Amino acid sequence: MEPSMRQNRSNRHRQKGMTFIGLLCILALVGVIGFAGLRLVPVYLNYMKVARSMDVTAAEFKSDNPDPGGIRRSLERHWQIEDISGVDAKDVEIVKGDNGIALHVVYDDAVPYMSNVSLSVHFDKTVKVQ
Repeated sequence: MEPSMRQNRSNRHRQKGMTFIGLLCILALVGVIGFAGLRLVPVYLNYMKVARSMDVTAAEFKSDNPDPGGIRRSLERHWQIEDISGVDAKDVEIVKGDNGIALHVVYDDAVPYMSNVSLSVHFDKTVKVQ
């Protein structure tokens, strides 16, 4: 038998695929990323409440001349109803410009990840009152 045929035959009997150690490495990586995702879900849900409250408040004050004080009170009421944490309704800037009034909030939120490592997320949201 020729050496090349013998080599082909021996290659066919070799095991192909992922090793157990390779599988463990991939599972560990997926676990670390998945755990980070689980830790960040409440932070993004809170941001969605902030954005929804700002959108609803802006929709309530669609007029030619909305009152910034009324906007602030409505925003604080929505903040209490939604039970928003991490940022206060007073942190929302009510900016009066040429195009009307806009609500603007910028904040950072951090959650503990493992030991002394934490995950930090930056949020920036602007809603125009039209």
